[in-house]
Amino acid sequence: MTGTGVRDAAAAREPGTGEARAGSEADPSLRHLAARMAIVEARVAILVAARRAVDANPEDRFRGLYVSDSEAAMLARAGGARSGGGRPGASAGPLAAALTDTGPAPPDLAPTDGGITAALAGVEADADRAEGRGLQLRLRTLTRSFGLTPVDEELLLVALAPDLDPRYERLYGYLNDDVSRRRASVGLALTLCGASMTSGIGRGRLGSSGPLVAGRLLNVEDAGRPFLTRALRVRDRVVGFLLGDPTPDAQLEGLLSPVDAPVTPDAGAPGSVPSEPEAMLQRGLLAGAGLAYVRDGMGSDGRRMALAGLARTGAQVVALDLASLPPGTEIRAVAAAAELEARLRGGGVVAGPLDGLVDLGPWAVAAFADLACPVVLHGTRSWDPGWSKRLPLMLEAPQATAGERWRVWRASLEGLREADDVAAAVAAYPFRLAPPDIARAAGLARLAAAAADRPVVASDLAAGVRAGNATGLQKLARRIEPRAGWSDLILPPDIVEHLHDLSNRARHRDQVLDGWGLGDQNRGRGLTVLFTGDSGTGKTLSAEVVAGSLGLEIYLIDLSSIVDKYIGETEKNLDRVFSQADGVNGILLFDEADAIFGKRSEVRDARDRYANVEIAYLLQRMERFDGMAILTTNLRANLDEAFLRRLDVLVDFPMPDEAQRRRLWARHLPPSLPLSDDVDLDFLARSFRVSGGSIRNIVATAAYNAAAGDRPVAMADLIRGTEREYRKLGHLSTEAEFGPYFHPLAS
Repeated sequence: MTGTGVRDAAAAREPGTGEARAGSEADPSLRHLAARMAIVEARVAILVAARRAVDANPEDRFRGLYVSDSEAAMLARAGGARSGGGRPGASAGPLAAALTDTGPAPPDLAPTDGGITAALAGVEADADRAEGRGLQLRLRTLTRSFGLTPVDEELLLVALAPDLDPRYERLYGYLNDDVSRRRASVGLALTLCGASMTSGIGRGRLGSSGPLVAGRLLNVEDAGRPFLTRALRVRDRVVGFLLGDPTPDAQLEGLLSPVDAPVTPDAGAPGSVPSEPEAMLQRGLLAGAGLAYVRDGMGSDGRRMALAGLARTGAQVVALDLASLPPGTEIRAVAAAAELEARLRGGGVVAGPLDGLVDLGPWAVAAFADLACPVVLHGTRSWDPGWSKRLPLMLEAPQATAGERWRVWRASLEGLREADDVAAAVAAYPFRLAPPDIARAAGLARLAAAAADRPVVASDLAAGVRAGNATGLQKLARRIEPRAGWSDLILPPDIVEHLHDLSNRARHRDQVLDGWGLGDQNRGRGLTVLFTGDSGTGKTLSAEVVAGSLGLEIYLIDLSSIVDKYIGETEKNLDRVFSQADGVNGILLFDEADAIFGKRSEVRDARDRYANVEIAYLLQRMERFDGMAILTTNLRANLDEAFLRRLDVLVDFPMPDEAQRRRLWARHLPPSLPLSDDVDLDFLARSFRVSGGSIRNIVATAAYNAAAGDRPVAMADLIRGTEREYRKLGHLSTEAEFGPYFHPLAS
């Protein structure tokens, strides 16, 4: 077949159906692939003609199912002729000749016909012109990405032919001399490409270290057969890619995350300037870093930074959400599928978060870190050198600034009339949120407002943020949603002012520490607060009010799940608490904190030494905490002095005075509670020096007594409740306090 004939065939024949042929008119990649397959067809036609020319019975219908006597004799004669006919001193055959040949190695590609060589040159010249016009040819993208040589490319196309046209199954069956073997064998593929079957160079192209097999483009099947008769099968995803099918491998189903425009309004726009961390990642990848690790923090978006940094290098991005890995997933298979997808596209992989993989072992991280393409991983853990032998470029994802958060809130509320006011209100909350978290919270807020048939308000957005909190902390703490407000506090004015200052400190922490440069690099950005005072003076209620004003939830730490009798377990439990809290928009509340923050004692035995180690560890871990923690105690004197020095705010709650007790009695005796006319709130407030918590208990006791008698709450019920509260607290009931109610109470 002449070169002109081959080019005419390439122009006339397209792989696949008529629809595919029509589509190829607009797809230069399909036109290029069709032209290359026409050359493969010409090679097959030449080899078929050559086989028929020496075939003793070319019309035999059972060819390939048996070896006839005449064929066996012909094969024996051919072998004897090649081996010198048994003459003394003759060569031992072509294999021995190849092994002892000291001359230059044969070329990788030796076409069987000069016209084919000319046709191939013409096809590639057309491809050069197409790429010069900015068109992308998928076969060439694949060739460059996997580092294929011309013979590799020819071998791939020969193996690909049966997947594009079923005629090749019958042709390959004929050439394999076995109608049941309908794919190209190693020997047949080498022959069609003009490479010697006895050449180590040619055979090595299909070995396990060759780019076709190592790159997972094709499989060499039938491992039990001799190498030359093993079948070649191109992977389905490679076939789909060359035909323009964007559907990824089934192994990646449910794991690929979108790589659309970032949610930050001005990020990724044409001509936009990347942030410095993104620019560092971009420069590192362009400089040859094959692996990069972006460490995430609360309020930072390592995934977006990884996507933007890799995309700015011009690479196509395959992004995997590793948090969506189902239990029992074959990690290495997923990583291999991601590598193939990225290399087919001439791009790289972004994968994370790594936290779940770390728990499986270093091999799971290495499965992604060692991929043969650019890889950017992200997660909250510090990088462990044992995860990979490759040296990673390590970067920290920056936290979103207050201005960036406001812009994302505003963009997420686009279309609402109240968007500006609501965005300004919620931006004032001290939420540590990344842009995707903001978009998710805004979506939840829209749904909640629509269900209630009202406009979106800031509290809807705060509820959306809380709904996205991690659930891991709830295993170690009790979640409390604040319901009390500032009007519920009955405290001295200076204490209320102190609480307002605390709220402002949490609200404007970013501005002061970052914007005004008052942050300490040696300490965390957290806020540690201690509330001290007698039981029932409003410490827990104040924590709830502060949390509500900031739009945060309270997580009441269960000390029974923290303190452990076994050495070292308490520290592990505390570390779990703080690690989980770092990923939550909430406030940690340690009630009765003196139980774990107590004074270190003189070491008399091993138990004292380990108890002191627990306290020292807790002080260090608290200092590194980036969130807000409130501790309450009735016994300030029992706290370690080193801990007191580490406090940011200390609020001492006094017992209420008479005026405050009067308000407390009125607050705990609401209008919904039926009262007798003899209830004297002034006497109760003047006579009984009790806290708000005790007043609540007294009213509850009185209400139950009255309900049992099916009558309103009377003064006698409140006096009886007070006496029982005194008894519980260990106080004596005296006539001086109970006045005219003392003798009736005693009787």
